[in-house]
Amino acid sequence: MTSPALSAEQQDVFELIENSRDHVFVTGRAGTGKSTLLQHLAANTSKQIAVCAPTGVAALNVEGQTVHSLFRLPIGLIANSELEQGDATRRILNALDTLVIDEVSMVNADLMDAIDRSLRQARGRRGEPFGGAQVVMFGDPYQLAPVPPRGDEMRYIRDHYRSFWFFDAKVWAGERADEGGMLDLGRHGADLTIRELVDVHRQADPGFRAMLNAVRHGQVTADIARVLNDTGARIPPEPGEHEKPIITLATRNDIVNAINRRHLAALPGAVQKASAEVSGDFGRGDAYPADVELELKVGAQVMFLRNDVGSYGEPPRWVNGTIGTVTRIAGGTVRVDVDGTEFDVEPAVWERFRYRYDAASRNLTREIVAEFTQFPLRLAWAVTIHKSQGKTYERAIIDLGAGAFAPGQTYVALSRLTSLDGLYLSRPLRPSDIRVDPDVSRFLSRADVAR
Repeated sequence: MTSPALSAEQQDVFELIENSRDHVFVTGRAGTGKSTLLQHLAANTSKQIAVCAPTGVAALNVEGQTVHSLFRLPIGLIANSELEQGDATRRILNALDTLVIDEVSMVNADLMDAIDRSLRQARGRRGEPFGGAQVVMFGDPYQLAPVPPRGDEMRYIRDHYRSFWFFDAKVWAGERADEGGMLDLGRHGADLTIRELVDVHRQADPGFRAMLNAVRHGQVTADIARVLNDTGARIPPEPGEHEKPIITLATRNDIVNAINRRHLAALPGAVQKASAEVSGDFGRGDAYPADVELELKVGAQVMFLRNDVGSYGEPPRWVNGTIGTVTRIAGGTVRVDVDGTEFDVEPAVWERFRYRYDAASRNLTREIVAEFTQFPLRLAWAVTIHKSQGKTYERAIIDLGAGAFAPGQTYVALSRLTSLDGLYLSRPLRPSDIRVDPDVSRFLSRADVAR
């Protein structure tokens, strides 16, 4: 993992993490460089760290493990069930100085408390939050939420937590009472330092940044709505030789799949398929970083799914989210035109890692346990708003269909754009499209957020 350069505010947060034992939550608007800071931390810390994320794809993006895999936790509500820990898991959890969790906003309160219990149990320090380990978390609750529990799980959460968000876990409140005397957890809650990155790198126009911030906080005025709707009401240009690619961001998978299938079928020639190679235990299909069966034609609009590794010292030819057009498929490569320059793209290898404790060196190491090989491309006339997370686009059609169905969805879609000039709306924004979770507003409005 290469180490990117940091801005002054990113460097300040890195030094806080590196030079203290504070539990830190790093948040910030879209495009403020949370991922860049995490990448730098992983590459440059002097501490023994383990990096994890709540989903398989998110774990791949940070070259770590899923939370459940690292801690060997069961899927579903964990509550106060007995935590089974093998020797290997205990050695790993004992060895780490700092646990790093990416996309923490998708971690629910029950899982956060299970992480706390696991660390206390493994490290034999049951009276200390997280067993004395430092916890560093990255994410933006205004963008991504945990999957809401249902049925009995929802009833349990309502009985035991203020909300299902990670920040309402009992480890932070200091009110965790063990049921049945299984663990003596004590009543001392962990203090959480919140650092918000504010320097936006994706959008240069301060006016557009202000509009996005209003959408993020649910404070859209009539004037802001009018500007967004008037700008987005334009008819998207037809694809042409001198037109930059334009992508549709939609709320649902079926809409996205229908758009991509329709455009692919309209191209002349036969579909050519590339099958992924999967080795080792890579998990279920929803954990795959690319299509198992990639279908392409010359003329297909595609999106790159990872950064170009390129040659040492050379700038990347494309980044995760770059859009281009297939111009040739032959000889085990796919040629893609990006802004008038053609590149031959070869299959890429995604590696799934697992942490291991090396007794000889007394260090945590990572070992490769599975590989997924496929062209780092996806059809990209359309993509779901959820899968556009973290991407950057110059132009996009935002299709909210019947309406945004999750808090933050409209903000995520709009904030992918580099400028207001690239906005096209399939229909005007409605007040009901601007949704903010009240628990998020409560937490971040009253929290002591350092900027």
